[in-house]
Amino acid sequence: MRYSGFKVIREALHGHRGWGPAWRDAAPASDYDYVIIGGGGHGLATAYYLAKEFGESRIAVLEKGWIGGGNVGRNTTIIRSNYERDGNEPFYEFSLKLWEGLEQELNYNAMVSQRGILNLIHSDAQRDAFVRRGNAMRLHGADAELMSTEQILAKYPFLNVDNARFPIKGGLAQHRGGTVRHDAVAWGYARAADARGVDIIQNCEVTGFRMENGRCTGVETTRGTIGAKKVAACVAGSSSRLMEKAGMRLPIESHVLQAFVSEGLKPVLPGVITFGAGHFYCSQSDKGGLVFGGDIDGYNSYAQRGNLPVVEDVCEGGMAIFPMLGRARLLRMWGGVVDMSMDGSPIIDRTHIDGLYFNGGWCYGGFKATPASGFAYAHLLATDRPHEIATAYRFDRFQKGLMIDEKGMGNQPNLH
Repeated sequence: MRYSGFKVIREALHGHRGWGPAWRDAAPASDYDYVIIGGGGHGLATAYYLAKEFGESRIAVLEKGWIGGGNVGRNTTIIRSNYERDGNEPFYEFSLKLWEGLEQELNYNAMVSQRGILNLIHSDAQRDAFVRRGNAMRLHGADAELMSTEQILAKYPFLNVDNARFPIKGGLAQHRGGTVRHDAVAWGYARAADARGVDIIQNCEVTGFRMENGRCTGVETTRGTIGAKKVAACVAGSSSRLMEKAGMRLPIESHVLQAFVSEGLKPVLPGVITFGAGHFYCSQSDKGGLVFGGDIDGYNSYAQRGNLPVVEDVCEGGMAIFPMLGRARLLRMWGGVVDMSMDGSPIIDRTHIDGLYFNGGWCYGGFKATPASGFAYAHLLATDRPHEIATAYRFDRFQKGLMIDEKGMGNQPNLH
C-alpha cells in the first residue's frame, strides 16, 4: 500500500477500514543470509539498504523489545552535518543528503523539517574555532554561514546577547540542518524494509552467538536458534553487553543521555539553537514543547533515566541564553543509553571473528547518522569492504593513532 493524500481522503470517507499493519509481525525462520541484531533506526536502515541497494534477500532484524522503543525514539531529533574532521564531515553530509530525500524514498511522512541549526559564539577564541569548522564544512560541500549578533537577533530577538558571562558574539549556522520525527524514522524504515521482504522480529533477545571453527554461524535467542551467513550487531547503548557474549571487549563505555520537553507553547523558536559556553541544545516541536538536552551523566550506566545534577546543569545553560525558559514548566524527561567511544567517533567494521560485524560507538551522533550508517553498514555487509564515507570508522584506528577526536578531549569517553 502506497500512502498519499488521496488515500487519506478515501479512508476518511470510508471509516478508515482500509488501513493495514505497517509491517508484518514475522516469526523467525531457522536461518537467514543476514541477521541484524537491533531494531532501531540503524538496524532497520541497514536492512532496508541491503535489500534495496544491494539486492540482498533473506534478511532478519531482531529486536529484543518493540520497534521504536530504544534510542531511536529517545532523542532530541536533531539532524545536521556541521562537523570539522575529515573522517566525520563527509559522512554526516552524506547522511543529511539522504535525510533530504527520505520521505519520498520511503513513502512515509517522517516530518523532516530543515529549519536550520545555529551554534552560538561566546568568545573570540570560539569564533576562530567556528570559522575553521565552517571552512571545513564548505570544503566538503556542506552549507555554513557565520552570522553576526545583529543577524541572530533579527531571527531570535529573545536571546540574552549581553549576558555578562556569556555574551553572544555571533554564531555558525547550517540552514539545511533541523529536526525529524524520531519514531516516524523507525516506522518508515520498518515499513519500507518489510515491503522488500525483510523479516522484522520483535520480542526476540539475542542471548548468545553460535561459533563453529572460529566463525559466527548464527545467534541464540529467546525465540530459538537462528542460523546466519553474516551477523551484524547494531544495538546502540547495549553494544558492550552484546559483544561480550562473543568474547569481545570494546573500546566503548555506556552512558545515559537525558532529554527534556516543556509544556506546549506558542511558536517561539524557529530553528535549533546550541549554547557555545556549555552543553545545551534546543528546538521546538510541532506540538509546541521546547525539546532540549545537554551533557551525558558522568558515570557508566544502562538505566534509561538520568540524575538531577544534569537536569540542573542543562536548565542553567538554557537560562543563560534565553531566560524566558525559566517560566516554562518541564513536562517530562527521559534518558537514552549511548555508546561513548574513546575518541567520540563511531565504529563500522568487521570484527576479528569471521562472519560477525559491528556498528556502534555513536556518542551524541547516532540519530542524525541513521541513513548514512544504514547505507554504509549495508555496503560493508554486502561487499566486505568499507564504504568510502566510512573508511575512517574502523577498529584499528586506535592502534594506528588515527583517532577522529572532533572535540579534542583525548581518550576519555565521558568527555566527548
